[in-house]
Amino acid sequence: MAIEQKILLVDDYEPNLISLEAVLDHDDWNLIKATSGMEALKLLLEHDVALVLLDVQMPEMDGFEVAEMMRKNPRTQNVPIVFLTAISKEDKYIYKGYQAGAVDYLCKPINPTILRSKVEFFLKLDMQKKELESKLAKAREHLQSYEDSKTRIETA
Repeated sequence: MAIEQKILLVDDYEPNLISLEAVLDHDDWNLIKATSGMEALKLLLEHDVALVLLDVQMPEMDGFEVAEMMRKNPRTQNVPIVFLTAISKEDKYIYKGYQAGAVDYLCKPINPTILRSKVEFFLKLDMQKKELESKLAKAREHLQSYEDSKTRIETA
């Protein structure tokens, strides 16, 4: 059975969120929506998110600011961010997006096949990371058990 993975979709324009939901409709993907940067940051504290698809142009707090806040928080600093934009297509904005910590920067209109492919790739990486973390935790448990047994034998 597959593990459900969460993707945070952040866009202040509701029709864009609906379009993203339609493109990313998948049984094993839990899509969480935010319509502002502040709402996105709040949701990131409540959920273990595998990927963030983040609009660049938003009122009050733009995507760059959200990304910078994510990178400052140990809980969210390694969550991949893919920026999405219809406006900020110039090289200076793309560069700014990568400086803010994005792993990709896509300009609208976005090809649904390409977007799904990129999402699948990042979710696969997330799954591999979780598997490695699980194996590391088990190895640490075995090591601790060995150390405990060794200590008991030495003190006996």
